[in-house]
Amino acid sequence: MDALIIEGGQRLSGRIAIEGAKNAALPACVAALLTDEPIILRRVPQLRDVSTILYTLGALGKRVVRNEGSVVISGDGPLSGEANPYSVRKMRASFLVLGPLLARLGRARVPLPGGCAIGARPVDLHLRGLETLGARIDEHDGVVDVSADRLRGARIELAFPSVGATEQLVMTATLAEGVTEIANAAVEPEVLDLVKLLRAMGAEIAVEGRTIRVATSRLHAAEHTLIPDRMEAGTMLLAAAIARGEATADDVDPDDLGPLSDALRRVGVDVQEDGRSVTVSASGPLRGTTIETAPHPGFPTDLHPPFAALLTVASGTSRVAETVFESRFTYVDPLRAMGAQIAVDGRTATINGVDRLRARTIEAPDIRAGAALVLAALAADGTTTLGGLEHIDRGYERLTEKLQLLGAKIERQST
Repeated sequence: MDALIIEGGQRLSGRIAIEGAKNAALPACVAALLTDEPIILRRVPQLRDVSTILYTLGALGKRVVRNEGSVVISGDGPLSGEANPYSVRKMRASFLVLGPLLARLGRARVPLPGGCAIGARPVDLHLRGLETLGARIDEHDGVVDVSADRLRGARIELAFPSVGATEQLVMTATLAEGVTEIANAAVEPEVLDLVKLLRAMGAEIAVEGRTIRVATSRLHAAEHTLIPDRMEAGTMLLAAAIARGEATADDVDPDDLGPLSDALRRVGVDVQEDGRSVTVSASGPLRGTTIETAPHPGFPTDLHPPFAALLTVASGTSRVAETVFESRFTYVDPLRAMGAQIAVDGRTATINGVDRLRARTIEAPDIRAGAALVLAALAADGTTTLGGLEHIDRGYERLTEKLQLLGAKIERQST
């Protein structure tokens, strides 16, 4: 098994080019199920999760050609309506194939999803929305069977602005008869990027606040370049901040990083925006603050763990309230082992800042908690050994090399 060997205490400095967004790449790949014509995606990150979704599409009958940052997905014979259990149970985003398969074939069978253990994240909103469009649903033995003689547009009001449910229903609605209105929809940048792709494919979609209206469409070939990964950008900027350095994330949308930038300024980090770049500098003292995760435009839940790592070395008391995923606190025990003072009560973590963290041998429990532990190791006294890299590899492309470019003493070794 591989592990990261990280020597803490190195000041980071430099510029980093940000990859395309993983959370935009996955639904964009799935959208190719809606047509037999080729969909060309550019700036696709080379991540384990992207490989998993492409494997899923290949097993369903699509032809997938990948060339570094570009992917072409096209028809290659008839589609299968049954998703591969291995890939769906390996990664939750694979469940997104359910609606597009139903819309194309009138039926689909997809296992209930797996992925990071950060909470229940039930698929009820996906299934209720599909039922509203006319689907019949039979859930049994860990599998969901859906069928429909005809899908018809309808008004769907989501109980929570779920990103996954919004993406599922928007894709499905493009092939449903009439007009579908999704109220209380998620409007994360990655959702709007999917909408942009679907429009390029010929879909008629209007977004007004948290309402998305979709008219039945004939979809066709399209090319699309993914938005930058705001989670990768945020993690790299936080790495520079916790290492008391200065770094620039290039080719990003500063507006998408706005909630993080605001929180960093409250902590005492200088943040400058210049066109498509964001620069942070952390030369002064860090002070505690309070954040609460929320659907966009709130503070993103995926940046909660790495931001909490920064707060462990900020003076005073900080609080982090998690409103999206109830089990987001998997980073707490490893950080405590490194000397962090964190108490969790329900969905709120109280963090009392310490002067220094201590190096330890620890394990990444999921993608974003793994990023938090990398950041903690950068600030710790001594050399940390971090395992569980299969999780980190799902969300960060060439993380070791990028941190090395900033001056981190970090190596990947087989143990």
